[in-house]
Amino acid sequence: MKKFVDDERLIYKCCSLYYEDEKSQQEICALLGISRPSVSRMLKQGRELGIVRLEVCNPDKKSFGTLERQLEKTFHLKEAVVVENKPMKAEDEHISQAMAVAALQYLSRIIHEGERIGVTMGVTLRNIVQANYAVDKSIHCTFVPILGGVGESRMEIYSNYLAAEFAKIFGGECLQFFSPAFFSNKAVLEGFKEEALMRHYFDGFHHIDVVIGGIGSPEKRTATTMQVNYIDTPVMDAFIEDGLVGDYNLQFFDINGRSDRFRHYNERVAGMSLEQIRTVPSRIGVAGGIGKVKSVYGAIAGQYVNILITDESCAKGLLQLF
Repeated sequence: MKKFVDDERLIYKCCSLYYEDEKSQQEICALLGISRPSVSRMLKQGRELGIVRLEVCNPDKKSFGTLERQLEKTFHLKEAVVVENKPMKAEDEHISQAMAVAALQYLSRIIHEGERIGVTMGVTLRNIVQANYAVDKSIHCTFVPILGGVGESRMEIYSNYLAAEFAKIFGGECLQFFSPAFFSNKAVLEGFKEEALMRHYFDGFHHIDVVIGGIGSPEKRTATTMQVNYIDTPVMDAFIEDGLVGDYNLQFFDINGRSDRFRHYNERVAGMSLEQIRTVPSRIGVAGGIGKVKSVYGAIAGQYVNILITDESCAKGLLQLF
């Protein structure tokens, strides 16, 4: 004998009462004279049989929810945040204020007390710390510069300064990393890292919970690496010829995320290596604009980034490139 909970007529009535008439499960129990578990089972069967079709609708088209989900599924990202395209307010900005605010909002949601947040360098992060956004409450975490930098100018783009600014915003603490960002000789860097204080600092890179950084491109006019004279034009031209598409934490990679072609340069960077960055649970990349599509793609392919904060044009460009 067919059980009453398998009766499609009764299943329809149960679903109609629940979804259309907005009756509670307890009210349906009283109306139909059946138990609460039977109501729950029939509601489940209603979805399985196609009597009920649920649709999740994005309540705000400007939040680009569908685009975010496409990015997450296509590139196996932990999370993607997409904002609308907005012009830069100044020529030396790398991201819009909308992206900067989105980055601070995201950080305020995912970082927790006691965590260590690695901070790279660059104009992108400077834009973020200067954004007009206030966090709701202090988060007692530690911001860690993961790249050296002792430039004589533009101190606001260096890792030490940025870590201190992030700490102010979130009410946390920060460390300072007193080192050049780039050494002309690998052996000198290796000797420097063997100093007791530096060895302790570099060992701390194994305990980073979150990394946030901009994704650089080889565009000579805006590339931070060229603005601070970490690389000259002939070397940059040679790297571009060899497939360079971007950098993260001052280290270069190609469209497939491979960095071996640029090892001679990357291994002289005083900071967290790309290999170490890959091991961090949350690796945030912030970049926008159609000109950054290949750079972002390479960063994702190399697994240096598993969380992306971007704008609509870059998001759509990534999906078209794939």
